Amino acid sequence: MSASPQRAEAVLRRLEWTVMRRLDGLLHGDYRTLFRGTGLDLADLREYQYHDDVRHIDWNVTARMQQPFVRTFNEERDLTAWFLLDLSPSLDFGSAAAAKREIAAEFVAVLARLFTRRGNRVGAMFYGDALDTVIPARAGRLHVLQLLHRMQERETRDSSGSTDLGEFITAAGAMMKRRSLVFVVSDFVSRPGWDAALARLNRRHEVVAVRLYDPLESELPDLGLIVIQDAESGEQLLVDTHDALFRRRFAAAAARREQEVRNAFAHAQADALELATDDDLAEAIFRFADLRRRRAQLAAGGGLPSHLEENREVPVA
Repeated sequence: MSASPQRAEAVLRRLEWTVMRRLDGLLHGDYRTLFRGTGLDLADLREYQYHDDVRHIDWNVTARMQQPFVRTFNEERDLTAWFLLDLSPSLDFGSAAAAKREIAAEFVAVLARLFTRRGNRVGAMFYGDALDTVIPARAGRLHVLQLLHRMQERETRDSSGSTDLGEFITAAGAMMKRRSLVFVVSDFVSRPGWDAALARLNRRHEVVAVRLYDPLESELPDLGLIVIQDAESGEQLLVDTHDALFRRRFAAAAARREQEVRNAFAHAQADALELATDDDLAEAIFRFADLRRRRAQLAAGGGLPSHLEENREVPVA
């Protein structure tokens, strides 16, 4: 796929006039409050005091000292956000006006511009069959344009074999030396086991899983005989969508996979933002912003830290 820098400029300008203006009205310019825990350096340990945030309790020290201790932090002025972008062939699917890859590009452009407008830095890492591209974290609108252009000009492939998100997340995590806000943008069609890598990443950074999907992946309409192709392997299969039993089995298999993905997010203790190809991007970010605020309010109200709660469900927007 070939793309000119002018195309990136046109897309970003459209998003600035549509999505970002609506977000400004909702978020009132305070985007940092949505991402607590980023841009912080450990400063000291001290005994727990009334009204301390229980999320800052150091449980290892608490166990040794037999009384609660909390970690205190120095807040840095800037925030560094990384976008880990799965650009494997399954991202080129889309039954609506846009493919998952296009939705990913728009999401990255909006969030990157929101952050860089306030002097924060953003970077990105791309995955095809491995981590193959690293765009260093920088600030400024020009940098966002360069990032968007790199996504647009990237060649699409018919198939790449099975995606291994676990390998990608592990490799990316090793390259991020400072605590950052990390968006893992993918459809999470991958070999199993990526949730363990996501959990490890989430212990070091603040992680948001951005799951891209298309409604047609959950339920097939009655279209008669059609050819279905596996975007990852390239394998094709002729199916009869007029068969109601086949459509029910397809929907049941999709529901099982949906539950497996949500269970994986819960295991990794990572918040999830779900974006459909027919979704309104601003509305999706509104939902996520509301979820983050409610979660922060609940955390401030007391109780065990999230990683010790029993049967905790991952917040999904």
